[in-house]
Amino acid sequence: MQINFIPEEFVKKVKKVRKKQKRILDLFKLFSLLGILFLILSFAPSVWYTLAAKVDDFSVALLATVKNSDKDKVKDDKLIKAEWQPRVDSKLPLEPTLVIPSIKVSTTINEATDEKYEDALKKGVWRVPDFGTPYDRKFPVILVAHRFGYLKWSNLYRRENSFYNLPKLKAGETVEIYYRQRKYIYEVYGESRGEEITDYIADLILYTCETLNSKIRIFKYAKLLEI
Repeated sequence: MQINFIPEEFVKKVKKVRKKQKRILDLFKLFSLLGILFLILSFAPSVWYTLAAKVDDFSVALLATVKNSDKDKVKDDKLIKAEWQPRVDSKLPLEPTLVIPSIKVSTTINEATDEKYEDALKKGVWRVPDFGTPYDRKFPVILVAHRFGYLKWSNLYRRENSFYNLPKLKAGETVEIYYRQRKYIYEVYGESRGEEITDYIADLILYTCETLNSKIRIFKYAKLLEI
């Protein structure tokens, strides 16, 4: 009668290999779960935004806010065109550009008529054409953007090209606009929440939706720094 003998050392090695394989499998499951969680967090805002209501409806709401704006509320001293302009810098981009360092926005300012505003909002930030420009400051510059945007937007694109993080912008922080190869620097001094703009003395007004399915807008007001 033959007895098969398995060395104890071999048994230990097998157990060690199995433990190692189990750790690798557990790590694989963990990283897979983290990957799925990352994808959910990245696309959840857009998915929910789309399911909650049509993005076009939010675009119409954003337009309605500025359409209700009354230029007559701009005080007489605002109607005087300012003479000061920053120097021309050929290194700056030719296209209008918005940079907000504190919330990591860096994007082109899209120009479009009221009829074509949705085309601009699909790209990111839209400048309302009936109001001012950084160069011509008879009226405040008004910039509008979605917070959550569209399904095709990645999380990174949303952060850099929309006003997803606009609520985090604080008084005292700066906003930069490159316009006609001139660098305009603004300092945020106030904010409001509601359905209408409340401060027309501002040189720059930024606004977006507060939450999904809400009529409330978040407005940030900034003054131009002559530096």
